[in-house]
Amino acid sequence: MNAESLREEVCATAEERPGVYRWLGADGRILYVGKSVRLRSRLLSYFREETGKAARLVAEASSVRWDHAPNEFAALFREMHLIRAWQPEYNVQHRRDRRYGFIKITREPAPRLVPVTRVHNDGARYYGPFGQMQWLARAVHELSLATGLRDCSSDTPIHFGDQFEMFPGGRTPRCIRAETGTCPAPCAGRCTAAEYNSRLRVARAFLETRSRSPLEELSDLLKRATKRLDFEYAARLHDRMETLERLRDHLSGFRGQIEHLNLVYPVPGFGGDDRVYLIRRGTMWGEMPWPKSDGARRRASEVVEGAFRPALADRDATLEADAAAEVLLTLSWFNKRPDERCRAVTPEKWLAANRESVAQAPVAPGLSLPSSPSATAE
Repeated sequence: MNAESLREEVCATAEERPGVYRWLGADGRILYVGKSVRLRSRLLSYFREETGKAARLVAEASSVRWDHAPNEFAALFREMHLIRAWQPEYNVQHRRDRRYGFIKITREPAPRLVPVTRVHNDGARYYGPFGQMQWLARAVHELSLATGLRDCSSDTPIHFGDQFEMFPGGRTPRCIRAETGTCPAPCAGRCTAAEYNSRLRVARAFLETRSRSPLEELSDLLKRATKRLDFEYAARLHDRMETLERLRDHLSGFRGQIEHLNLVYPVPGFGGDDRVYLIRRGTMWGEMPWPKSDGARRRASEVVEGAFRPALADRDATLEADAAAEVLLTLSWFNKRPDERCRAVTPEKWLAANRESVAQAPVAPGLSLPSSPSATAE
């Protein structure tokens, strides 16, 4: 099909509403996937371009297909899943070969900060996800250095200074960090468990954006280095601070913990097709139409209770790459749209408001029940 025929097809059948589109080559392979809140206008814009990627797509494509969506949020997730499934050559974002990482606080006598690519149900704390694994490894090293946490291997024997030993004897630290004063050397009994755990609390507070202590200490070192004209050392300190600032900025949206991303998210839809999205640990667990009757609200409560029941914790405890991509997408959506974050509520709040609505009691402040999201958005 030539460009003019494609344009006529878009004019005749595409609607001015949210949706996802796919440009296909002559062999049927998907060349590009995109989304738009005004699908018809976006597709027609391709035919006005004479150069660049849009012009090349139109020239190479033999057909274009699209699916309408109730809202931009749904279109965004549909776009991501299509890109990751088909790996179109013209798409860069959301490609499957991208690695995602998390910061793990291990459950060990002397816990460590470790960059990992999966979240497991092992009782450890995880922060993330992050889109650049190589950078994350450097950031974890800098935070361990700044807070004085060990970064040696997991099989390093730990002997705290207050730990009873049947046959006490002198122990030698196993790395140079102990000699340079950047590690308290729990392997050699140079600190107590309480002293080490106090450093761990500083690291946790930083990862949860409750404290800037590591940055403040580096800033003091930087000022002293500059004052004594040690500019080479000052430059290294400046680079370390930039790494930790970037880490903190990334974590600030939801304090970095995916457990904080258990949300019920009502979204107004095109033509009154209002939806409720169930977001479990940052991933899309499911969706349902906005309940408009008492019976529908009761059924909706059952769905929400089932989606967030504790028994599911083991099933979805391991977060693989595809799920990590969803978490990043969810974080980005809410961080860029504070008003939408206010619309989303915890499952507990949604269930409480839903029950009050069924009982015809006043609705909890800030929630849109019993009004639909469309009514609230107007």
